[in-house]
Amino acid sequence: MSAAAKQRLQALSKQLVEGIPSEGTFEDIPKIRHVAADSAGPRVKDKVVIVTGANSPNGIGRASAHQFANNGAKAVYICDFSDTHLATHKRELESLYPNVDIHVRSFDAADEKALSGVIDEAVSKYGRLDVFFANAGVVGQPKLFTEIDGEGFLNTMRVNSLGVFLAAKHAAPAMKITSASKPYPCGSIIGTASVAGLRSNAGSTDYSASKAAVVSIAQTVSYQLAGSGIRMNAICPGLIETGMTQSVFDRARERGTERKVGQLNPLQRGAVADEVARVALFLGSDESSYVNGQAWAVCGGLSAGHPVVPGKLA
Repeated sequence: MSAAAKQRLQALSKQLVEGIPSEGTFEDIPKIRHVAADSAGPRVKDKVVIVTGANSPNGIGRASAHQFANNGAKAVYICDFSDTHLATHKRELESLYPNVDIHVRSFDAADEKALSGVIDEAVSKYGRLDVFFANAGVVGQPKLFTEIDGEGFLNTMRVNSLGVFLAAKHAAPAMKITSASKPYPCGSIIGTASVAGLRSNAGSTDYSASKAAVVSIAQTVSYQLAGSGIRMNAICPGLIETGMTQSVFDRARERGTERKVGQLNPLQRGAVADEVARVALFLGSDESSYVNGQAWAVCGGLSAGHPVVPGKLA
């Protein structure tokens, strides 16, 4: 076999090289074939994970770090531009999951040199990178599009879209690195988009455009990584109680109208960050081995229909 042929073979995923083998039969029917390990155990066992946007105490990043650590990750990097709570998060994670290496890094997710440096560090220390959850983002400018200036628009795009693009650009090559403990290239890149990136009326113009870009990046990158075993998906949260939306929930509580928050979705409630974190865990695990290039809405069903007055049929 030529060197070029060997290189092409090494770049293919395990499933393309070995196929998905039969697991025998039960009586006269074939047993179910599996790609992922039994979901009863740790779902990301021994994986190395990087999460950006992890500073907020009630944010999706922090909740996801807990899910990854609780499910057997070897190491979790919690990263954010703001580091006001990162040290506290590290102490909490280490107290709950003493067998997981927790690393804190403070950097701008749209700073290419800083972002690639964290990836290089993880690969140097552990010889692998398995999951990159590009979750860092800003709320944008809650104004009419005619009131948003070009600089403000581009700043929202820089953090929300460029940060995800750079994560994919540098995480994918790292996920292709193989070793005795990781004989085939594989990995999962996850970008935080929004239902605002799927339909209108869920955010400002700059925010919505930046989140639509994340969906497009996930779709495009998934095809450019064809055959590598590396997947990319976008998560599209609806109304989640996080630092970004805290004022909405706080005002509703002050008015005594908290139960009206989220009333336009079929579940008729808002959500907590852990409900999104569990989707991130699934997408980061081998259980989602055939999920690729998708925009996963976690919105209580809001994006499933057109605007409707609660209690009335269209």
